[in-house]
Amino acid sequence: MLNKLKLLSTNDYLCIAVALSVLTPWVNGPGALIIGACLASLGLTPNNINIGIVTKRLLAISVVGLGFGISIEQAIEYTQAGFGLIVGSIALTLCLGFVVAKLLKVERKTAYLISVGTAICGGSAIAAVSPAIKANSKQISLALATVFILNACALFIFPLLGHLLHLSQVQFGYWAAIAIHDTSSVVGAAASYGDQALNVATTVKLARALWIIPVALISAVLFKEKDGKLSVPYFILFYILAMLVSNYVPIFESLYQGLFKVSKQLLGVCLFFIGYGLTTKNIQAAGMKPLLLGLSLWFSIASASLLIILAYY
Repeated sequence: MLNKLKLLSTNDYLCIAVALSVLTPWVNGPGALIIGACLASLGLTPNNINIGIVTKRLLAISVVGLGFGISIEQAIEYTQAGFGLIVGSIALTLCLGFVVAKLLKVERKTAYLISVGTAICGGSAIAAVSPAIKANSKQISLALATVFILNACALFIFPLLGHLLHLSQVQFGYWAAIAIHDTSSVVGAAASYGDQALNVATTVKLARALWIIPVALISAVLFKEKDGKLSVPYFILFYILAMLVSNYVPIFESLYQGLFKVSKQLLGVCLFFIGYGLTTKNIQAAGMKPLLLGLSLWFSIASASLLIILAYY
């Protein structure tokens, strides 16, 4: 253990120290993202910490923790009410992605990964589908960079637009869950908007994330890669289990509320690590055509879902 600690660099210790400071109530999600981006821009990226793996694991833990603060009745209500919106948005995004990619002449697999990432849940969907279609590292990197840039922007833009449009907590929760890519930014944006928005957004987003499984299987058939491996987001099952425990074993209610609050702060740490990827290099790596495709899909689904939500929710 001591030998491992000695191998850590100054940048590693700085990263750990700042990550711990984000756990305090004085740093919010957008602020954590900016801090991470600033450190990366200054070349203070950790040398011996795999940010991608750490972020993925912390996000899974924090999402599971959020399950302790959500009512089963509300979860069923929000999921049922948003079912048509979820399925419709996924189908529309994938179809639109095919058309726009043809017009922009974006490489087929890169375009498909961007479409899937926009339609379902950003980087998680790209990671799950890429083995099924046998995408190479360049295609995956371009798709991730494109989705990440837009996902980071959404964390700041959506709460501002929500307040500007006077969206209710429920309306904003649905909109964030449908129109923002990654789960981390969905819950980050919703948390800054309000607790009810967070509950709605988390529930609907995870219901949307379940579509990774059928979409990945269909993708393997479409790209004739039936031997592709499928990555299943198991944390969704633990999230559901957390909801069941907190609702049907209420004797530890104070503990559940504590876990819920800690999980919200832990999301800030996830956003801090995500900020390390918001660099000029990654923005340039995305390229103009993939970025235009991602932006077109994002604007279309955000606009269409907002109109539906304003009309029916």
